[in-house]
Parts: sequence; structure tokens; C-alpha cells
Amino acid sequence: MSKGSLLILGKGGQLSNALCALLGDQARVIGPDEANFLDENFIGTLDSLIGTHSFKAVINTAAYTNVDLSETTGETDAFRINATAVAELAGWCRERKLPLVHFSSDYVFNGSGSNRWNERDQPEPLNSYGRSKLLGEVLASDHSGHYLIFRTSWLYDATGKNFFTTMRRLLGSKEELNVVADQMGAPTYVPHLAKAVMECVNKALAAPEFPDGTYHLCSGGETSWHGFASAIWAHERAHNPDLACKTLSPIPTTSYPLPAPRPLNSRLDCSRARDVFGVVMPTWEDGLKDCFAAADAN
Repeated sequence: MSKGSLLILGKGGQLSNALCALLGDQARVIGPDEANFLDENFIGTLDSLIGTHSFKAVINTAAYTNVDLSETTGETDAFRINATAVAELAGWCRERKLPLVHFSSDYVFNGSGSNRWNERDQPEPLNSYGRSKLLGEVLASDHSGHYLIFRTSWLYDATGKNFFTTMRRLLGSKEELNVVADQMGAPTYVPHLAKAVMECVNKALAAPEFPDGTYHLCSGGETSWHGFASAIWAHERAHNPDLACKTLSPIPTTSYPLPAPRPLNSRLDCSRARDVFGVVMPTWEDGLKDCFAAADAN
């Protein structure tokens, strides 16, 4: 790819940071301080920033991700950022003949059963955040020319505000912790996701016919939030015998009520991405190992 051949929106987020670390000067990245999705003139601002520069694709990592606030006072902003602005961006991409790469969530499903959700399964979000992400999917596909939508789950890295960094902090300060054990999914290390996404994007751009569609992409394997926390805890105890936390107890979701209901089954079937792009992500355990290595290097 030539210099600045990809446009990335959502500067400062976990996924944007990982993509930029991977791509270097192959990407032009724009944040909300330059073009804010909440701004009704968002597209006009984007036009003035980009001018006549030509890109190979647009990758939208911008999202409203506060699930509980989406359920209450943040619903309007969630739908604006996750849906309405996505439609505007998709139309802008179509006019410029640019493929749009967009991201969605396991939260578009209701979490019933224990089977892995595939792309043909009917979405039925349990909360406002999930509904905003589902609408964003629909609008992205309806208004784009070519597009790729990647649904993923339980994102984390070594430095952002996420379950991994929160759990490390709590394990170092609390003697006892309770963690939900009946929500199942795949914790996804963001640098691994970024690498997999770019493999898919590069193959899509090189394909004789662009493989428009929705694809599931997350780490291999499955665990619960308690299982993920237990793996973090085991690593921390092995490296710090004086770790504050001595007890990590499993609890049901019903014992940890939050404003937004969560799906119990967030398992995603990623076989379509494997079949179309030949991309299979590492397991969540390998992701955690790499995340600890990155954290230790900082």
C-alpha cells in the first residue's frame, strides 16, 4: 500500500491504536477533535479535511461503547454515533467509491442457548447499545457501495480502559472479588483483531469481486468473565506472591445487576471469515499471553 492509503476514523480508541501501530504511515487517522460523529456537519468537516486525497478504503473504529449509559442518558448519542453518522459515512464512501470497513458487536444477539452465533442468525438485541449497533450495521450495508462489517466481542488490550486493565488494578487492591461466571464468550486481544482485520481487508481489496458482507471475527475458544479473570489472577499471583486478592468467586449475572441487560451467550462462529479470507485468529489464551508481554514491556 502507498503512504496514507487507508483512512481510519476513531483516533485514540483501542482498535484505532492497534491498527495505526500495525500500519504506520500507510494510514491517515482522524479523531473526534477533527471530525466528530456528534456534529451534524460531520461529513462536511470530513470533506474539508480529506479534500481530493484518494484512499483505498475507510475503516471506521469510532463507536459509543458505554453500554450502561446507552441504556439511560446516553441513548441519543449512542444512536447518533453508532448508527446515524455511520449512514452518513457510508453514503460518503459510496460517493467516493471507497469500501467501508465497520465494526459491530456480539450484543446484537439475545444471548440465548449455547450454540455459536453465525451471520445468518437473527439479531435480537437486549439493550439500547445493541440496538444502536444493529441499526449501524443495517445503515452501513444499505448506504455503502462495498463494505465489510466485522462483529467481534470482549475487546481488551494492555493499556486502555477495559476488563484486563481493570482486573489487574482490582487484583492488586482488593482481597476478595466477585466476577460473573454465566456469560460466555471470547476475550479478544485487540492487536490480534487488528492483524486479522487487515488480512481480510487486503484480501478483499485484491479480490476479483469484493466480498461484501458481515463477518464474525474474535479470538478462538471460549470462557466466562470469571474464567478470564481467573487466568489474569493466576498470572498475577505467579509473579507477585503478595498480591492483595486472595479470593476470586464466581457469581451469576443476577447477582451483579446493571442498567443494561447482557447476553449470556456471546459465542461467535467465525467460520465464514475463515472460509472467505482464510483468516483464523489465535485463541483467547494466546491473546492473554501476548497482552501480558505487551504490558510488561510498557
